[in-house]
Amino acid sequence: MRIGELATRADVSVRSLRYYEEQGLLTSTRSPSGQRHFAETDVARVRFLQRMYAAGLTSRAIAEVLPCMESPTTQTAAAAFERLVAERDRIDAHIAELVATRDALERLIEHNRAHRAALAAASPSNA
Repeated sequence: MRIGELATRADVSVRSLRYYEEQGLLTSTRSPSGQRHFAETDVARVRFLQRMYAAGLTSRAIAEVLPCMESPTTQTAAAAFERLVAERDRIDAHIAELVATRDALERLIEHNRAHRAALAAASPSNA
C-alpha cells in the first residue's frame, strides 16, 4: 500500500510515517518511480509505534524495544523490560520535578496574593 493509504488506515499523518522511516522504526520498499510502498502488517506496527509514543517513549527507546516485538526471545524481552522500566523511572523523575516546580509557583502565587491584599488594605482609596 502507498504512504497515504497507510496514513489513513493507521490514523496518522504522512509526515509521521516519513519520520518513523527516518528513525528506522518503519521500512518501505520503493517503486521504480520512488514511491514508498508498505506491507499490510505496517498498519499494526504504526499503531504500536503510536502507543509507544503516547506512553512517553522517545524514538531511541522505541528502537531499543522493537527487537522484542520483531524477534521475541527471552533476551529481547528482558532488554525491552529493562528499557521500559528505565523509561518509567525517567518519567517518574520528570513528574517529581514538575510537581516541585508547580509547588514553587503556588508559593509565589500565594505570596503575590498576600502582597496584593496588603497593598489594597494600605491604599488610600480603601479608607
